[in-house]
Amino acid sequence: MRLPVWAQLRFDTSPSGPDNGAMKPFSLLAAGLLLPLMLTASEPPRTYENKLVRLQSPPPLLADHPEFVAPVRELVRFEAPTLVDDASADLLVRAWRFSYNARGIIEVPNRLRAADTAVIFVHPWGIDDGQGWRTPEPAGVADFCTLEKNKLAARHTREVIVPFLNSLRGKVKFVMHSLPGSEDPIRRKLYRSFTRTPSAAERAEGAKELDAKLNAFDYRGAPLPAQLKVSSDKAVIDYFKQFPGLDAGARYNGEGFWSLPIPVTRDADAQPDDVVIYDAAGYEPLKKFLAASGVRHVLLVGYATDMCYCRTTAGYENLRKDFNVFLVGDATLATFPANDSPRHATNAHISYAALNNLVTQVSWVKLVRQAQ
Repeated sequence: MRLPVWAQLRFDTSPSGPDNGAMKPFSLLAAGLLLPLMLTASEPPRTYENKLVRLQSPPPLLADHPEFVAPVRELVRFEAPTLVDDASADLLVRAWRFSYNARGIIEVPNRLRAADTAVIFVHPWGIDDGQGWRTPEPAGVADFCTLEKNKLAARHTREVIVPFLNSLRGKVKFVMHSLPGSEDPIRRKLYRSFTRTPSAAERAEGAKELDAKLNAFDYRGAPLPAQLKVSSDKAVIDYFKQFPGLDAGARYNGEGFWSLPIPVTRDADAQPDDVVIYDAAGYEPLKKFLAASGVRHVLLVGYATDMCYCRTTAGYENLRKDFNVFLVGDATLATFPANDSPRHATNAHISYAALNNLVTQVSWVKLVRQAQ
């Protein structure tokens, strides 16, 4: 049961902290500055003291992997009290959000139970990774849409996401991966789903079938148009109609490209106990599976920050309606057209998401034994 909460907001902008008499109270709806609390009928709502204490000269946020995401710098930063505070918590997740009304970034500590937490990797597509599904030539597009950009994303997966998943695997309830399409016969043999876990023999058979299926496809599409027909008065309109910036359809990718069984990338180092989510099934089965398993918290990683990461089945726009969601801001990449790096695009999109979501980073997610 989700209930509204009223809170008292107190700003303290003094260097010496909250005890110098400089506090100025005023009231506002928690919806303006608080994320909804997930409450059960057996747990009465608590009063959250939304007291913001000004931080003095804090270091930039998301500064651990500047090649992939530009650090977040803001003039005003506050710290608030612990928001999620589970009994027997063993997973510390410091996070931040931005509020125009508070006129700055608000950092919020959280104490989670790892057993009530799922880590979801959105769209770890196995493109150009040796499994057979590859970018069509000479002008086809998939994932980050060029071979060079796909290689960069694969390196980000290996260097940032996989160590993060491995640090939590066996402690959190689930490590999960979301993929486009339905649970087709081949992927049914390869990956654990909501309803079944394939045997080792099934996985071996599925791997052979995947290899045959993906490598039988003709990855050749049409070349770029050599000539365009443009009118004298609407040449720009005609130009982009015939030559758009992104065409992922059959013309350049080939008929049937998007019907192939897209695998989890090898770079993700997926394990047999990892659970695969299929987008075509919709959000409701995912919601029910997580809830029935006792999951209340989600750490979200994956691609792309501005697209699938927010709007697909396991994107945060769905999950945040029912779970405490934490976006792992350096474990995601935004698409980056016209640039050789995703760092600025990722910064922009994760910062915008921070208006209505909590953002953490890999180094801020710590098991209690690591924090002590």
